[in-house]
Amino acid sequence: MKKIYRPKDLVEVVTKGNIPPNCDLTLQLQPTFSDDGIARGVWQVDEKFINGIGVVMGGYLSAVADTMMAYAIASKLNDNQAFTSIDLHTTFHRPAQIGEIYVEARVERLGKRTAYVLADVIQNDKKVASAVSSVLIMENH
Repeated sequence: MKKIYRPKDLVEVVTKGNIPPNCDLTLQLQPTFSDDGIARGVWQVDEKFINGIGVVMGGYLSAVADTMMAYAIASKLNDNQAFTSIDLHTTFHRPAQIGEIYVEARVERLGKRTAYVLADVIQNDKKVASAVSSVLIMENH
């Protein structure tokens, strides 16, 4: 049976070293911080993420941004809440290469039913992508 992660479970991936969701493992993304609407992580990029022209495929950059935004929003919610992306928009600034990439996400606005979350994807101290997402907040009953 698959594990369902509640907001606290995602935060505990960072704070207690719990096993992250499978998608994080597949992406080789390591969340390193998640508190008060801010999340950071390190992505180890190798050959499997490189497209036919020799740079990181944009969908993977969007995926790591989306994943770190999940850690950011999780740190602002309680375990009676769940969330899902309503939309995701990624802007690419420059090509990314094999190596370490840092991702920082932050909750810009948090309402009762929606949140607005941003992420920056950085390699070699340069922004390679930025993403914005609107997130639906749902109450678990």
